[in-house]
Amino acid sequence: MLTPPVGLDEAVVAEAAARRWGLQVTLRYIAIGAGSYHWLGTAPAGARYFLTVDDLQDKPWLGADPDQVFSGLRGAFETALALRENAGLPFVVAPMPALGGEVGRRLTARYSLAVFPFVDGQAGRWGDAVTAHDADALAEVLAGLHQATPAVASRAPHRNLELYGRAELETALGELDRPWSGGPFAERARGELAAKADLVSGWLDTFDNLAARLAANGGLATTVTHGEPHPGNFIRTDNGLALIDWDTVALAPPERDLWMLDDGAPGALVRYSQLTGVTPDADAISFYRLAWTLYDIASYTGDLRAAHKWSRDSEKAWTSLRLSLEPDAAARPGPYRLPNS
Repeated sequence: MLTPPVGLDEAVVAEAAARRWGLQVTLRYIAIGAGSYHWLGTAPAGARYFLTVDDLQDKPWLGADPDQVFSGLRGAFETALALRENAGLPFVVAPMPALGGEVGRRLTARYSLAVFPFVDGQAGRWGDAVTAHDADALAEVLAGLHQATPAVASRAPHRNLELYGRAELETALGELDRPWSGGPFAERARGELAAKADLVSGWLDTFDNLAARLAANGGLATTVTHGEPHPGNFIRTDNGLALIDWDTVALAPPERDLWMLDDGAPGALVRYSQLTGVTPDADAISFYRLAWTLYDIASYTGDLRAAHKWSRDSEKAWTSLRLSLEPDAAARPGPYRLPNS
């Protein structure tokens, strides 16, 4: 997130790091990413850590209320830790257990804290171009991840073919004829969604048709997936790619990860198939691409209908909503772009 969390003092984060993890660190807020808040923590001797605070009111795929979300978040982080320690996957950047062994701690009713090792390397960003070498390396990482399913099959959460935020999006589509008063971007969001309402309704119909087709296809594999292996969630290191942000880890068809490689780096899908013997399913690729676009629309619409003030994050939500409503948004390849492509 580009701005620190509302209603949470940085001193609370530092105190929890000291009391629960035994880390005396100086904090510096890092304005990156979306959905979580990040600080760089530096110890007196120079050791560095990455502290992440999650908003338990804003992760609908993990639960319907903060308690459920916190439970789901712990389950996801425990899965990541098992992938690193039990399955031996060195590219998994898993949370550091606290002194009591837990992977996360509740700070307030709304926020929780997890601590991660600091990874030296070149961090990517959403939408970054990647080299063919990067794409092949990521295909190898995903192949290793998916083949590690037996190590976490009993603990990893499951994801079905649900579209999170759909009810709220359909409510918004039904209230386009009345003013939205949540904040400075609310009316602009209403106007943009009204202009593209038929497009979004058509995407929802396509989503339902694809979901029905996949549900009827009992042959789709289920593997442990990261959920968001885009450039913003990997770090180029001297030892290869490292994957971060494991709150979306879940058992699902491998295409939940692989759609992001489709078209933008087709050779990477070939490499994945060579390593795993799995040929990606075209309908599943289309389904997860469309699900991503629709979830973005639902999420950004919800943010801008709700009470908000102008901030870098609300401005970003407005810009992102407009991009997600472009007619070709649901047909674009994943966020991997080869240079000059």
